Amino acid sequence: MRIITWNCNMAFRKKFDKIIQLNPDLLILQECENDEKLKEALKGEDYNQILWLGNNPHKGVGAISFNSVEISFKSDYNPEFEYIIPLHVKTKNKEINLLSIWAMPHKTERSKSYVGQIWGAINYYAESFNEPSILIGDFNSNAIWDKKYRIGNHSNVVEFLKEKEITSLYHKIFKVEHGHESDPTLFLLKNKEKPYHLDYFFASEKLISNKTSLRVGAFDDWIKLSDHMPIIIESLALE
Repeated sequence: MRIITWNCNMAFRKKFDKIIQLNPDLLILQECENDEKLKEALKGEDYNQILWLGNNPHKGVGAISFNSVEISFKSDYNPEFEYIIPLHVKTKNKEINLLSIWAMPHKTERSKSYVGQIWGAINYYAESFNEPSILIGDFNSNAIWDKKYRIGNHSNVVEFLKEKEITSLYHKIFKVEHGHESDPTLFLLKNKEKPYHLDYFFASEKLISNKTSLRVGAFDDWIKLSDHMPIIIESLALE
């Protein structure tokens, strides 16, 4: 199974062909236009479902399934965590709980912005992590900013998920600590001199095998399309 997450920086209909060439089974998008425009863009493609949520028709979160993967919204969605969306993912042999994440600023409470929003969401959805689970998307967070959030910072999120036997695949594979990543997923304002690692794929340990792999898209391949690089995950233990 190949899963890709990508903050496409809007106008996905003008960019979809490059990401589709990677043959995803499940595509998780941030900053993409609404489902009507997604369906129009993909009318020549063989997909299963397109799910979308957002207040701005040009800039929301989407999920697109292909091949043998089926997706649906879960009924326990809490709009307090607006762009952290619980999805049910079904493959031929497994059912997975997935949180699609686009962490955003909060309009009135700083503690609920960005990683604070994720902290609230994982506590709210904690019981669901007893099932095989994935958390994926644009977290807009990194351990380098831990001091800005005394409670519910990035490291708190990592430790909370670790207790649920859920780990960041990038850090597990490349054996690096959070805050010491060498592969940027964002180049601020598309500036190569302003790199950050803000996009993640966390998964239950039982979904990860020695065949599971992760790679981050290269700057030269993607920067004309978005300030974020896609993350490509392959060979999860889903059989």
